[in-house]
Order: sequence, then structure tokens, then C-alpha cells
Amino acid sequence: MWRREFITLLGGAAAWPLAARAQQGTRVRRVGVLMPYPAEDLAGKARFTAFHQELERLGWFDGRNVQIDARFAATSDQYQPLAQELVALQPDAIMAATTPPASALQRETRTIPIVFTNVSDPIGAGFVTSLARPGGNLTGVLLYEAGIMGKWLTLLKEIAPRLVRTALIGNPKTTAFDYFVQAAQPMASAVATELVPTPIETDAEIERVIGSFATSPNGGLLVVPDPWTIAPRRRDLIIALASRYGLPAVYSFRAAVEAGGLMSYGTDLVEAFRLSASFVDRILRGAKTIDLPVQAPTRYETLVNLKTAKALGLTVPPGLLVAADEVIE
Repeated sequence: MWRREFITLLGGAAAWPLAARAQQGTRVRRVGVLMPYPAEDLAGKARFTAFHQELERLGWFDGRNVQIDARFAATSDQYQPLAQELVALQPDAIMAATTPPASALQRETRTIPIVFTNVSDPIGAGFVTSLARPGGNLTGVLLYEAGIMGKWLTLLKEIAPRLVRTALIGNPKTTAFDYFVQAAQPMASAVATELVPTPIETDAEIERVIGSFATSPNGGLLVVPDPWTIAPRRRDLIIALASRYGLPAVYSFRAAVEAGGLMSYGTDLVEAFRLSASFVDRILRGAKTIDLPVQAPTRYETLVNLKTAKALGLTVPPGLLVAADEVIE
């Protein structure tokens, strides 16, 4: 069930020395993976492939010295049963992508090491007692530190200087919404914008809330990292509404800009999955989660969509164009 048909195993003579070293005197280990995407999701495949390939680079080869059991949740109600299924396999470690899958796994086990990735507030979620000393059976890679709010707000003000109101959009059930609101409040005043916390939990609320917010002039949107809002259907709806109401918006994932959103600034999610593989590697070699500090992201990227900026009547500052990692024209 849910086996990875899309993974092409790396081979070649150069890989054999690592494989030989990893196999010497070791049993076949078992690694579980819980992904918050359908198996056919292209972005999810790319991230899982990065995790898989990094494990191979570190000497762990699926079907030789490690067995990887991956589960892909098409909907949020699948997290808990898939977590139960993985824990029942008694793996040596489990990688959990985003907060909801990590929470589901934590409810099932307090002993199997869990490596999370793309989690914004692991302390608030109860995964770790501190970033330096996790304290339990979870550790991993942050998605964003709280200071990222200042960067998002600054970028929004830079591309839309007349901005006076910013709607902070996210689903409290699927993201650390309060964490982002609390971090953003003092930073919003620094860039002279009123922060309007805007929780949404249904598709219908997206249209109603954004339409209501747009009735006052000089507003903009800040869409916090959230697997619920970044799902293609809702992502495209938010982008369409921002266009309809002439609202500049900053997103936390590049996929939104590729789909027509104005701008994004965020972590390299593929790189984050590679980092999570390094945690799994150390655990398979005997490290304990309590001795592995939570790691902050190492790479960020800025994307700007010039076509969308033009449609909104915005002029992208030259400095922002120079600083952007990618400009979509």
C-alpha cells in the first residue's frame, strides 16, 4: 500500500562504497514516513524524493540496509489511521512532514524517534521543551522562526507602499496561527500597517472574509504557511480573490507565485527534507532525539511575479528585483 512507484533508486559504482560501509555489521533498519499530500502530488513527490536521495547519499539504500515505509495522506482525516499503521510496524525512526502528521504520530508513540520537518512552532505544539534540548522523542527541522513575520511584512510594504492594513490569513486547525499573530503584532506597527488576524476554516469563509476585508482601501494579504491554504484548490481561490479585489499578497511558498500570486519569501522546502534525512541518519547510527537540537532552515528564496504586479498596478522596486531569486514574467 502506498509504495513509492515514482522513486528511481540511485545506482552506479560511486554509490557502492557508501553502501558497503553502511551494510557492514548492521541489520536492515526500518524508516516510516508520513506525508500530508496525496501520492500523486508533484510537489510532495519532489520533497520525498529529496529525502530518499539524501538517505542514499548518507549510505542508506531502500531494499538493502533500510526499508522505507511511506504513507501519503490525501485528506487530514487520514493522518491518525496512517500514523497508527506506521507505529504498528515498529520502525527505528519516522519522518513526519508538517505539524498535523507529527501530532498524529506523537499521539501514537512516545518512544519511537520522530523527525519532523516544516513545523513552525514545535514548542507550542508540545513536540519539544526547547529547541536546543528537545527533551522527548521528537526533533527535526523548523519551517520558520517567528522573526520571519518582519520579513514578510516588510516585503509587502515595499511592493505596496500605500499599504495600511494587512490581513493575516491561516487556518488555526492546520497551522500555528496564534504563533504567527503574536509574532506579527509588534512588527506590523514597525512598518505602519494595521494587522488584521483573519482565521479561516472553510472554503466559503475564504471568499466571505477576503471580500469583506477588501471593502476598505489600501489593504494587503499575508498568507501564513499552512498545508490547508496551500492545497491547490484553496491556493488558487485566494490568488483569484486577491486579483479580483486588487489586493497585493505575500505568500510563504513559491508554488503560490508560480500559480499567479504576487510574491513569496520562504524556505527551500526540498532542502528542508534533505535536512530531515540527516536527522534520520544520525538516529539510525545511534543518536538520541534528546541530543539532536532542532535545526533552523538554511536556505530561503524570494519569487516575484511581474505579470501579477502589473495587473495590480504595482511597480516592483529595482532593489527587490535584484534581490529576487526568481522573477516570473
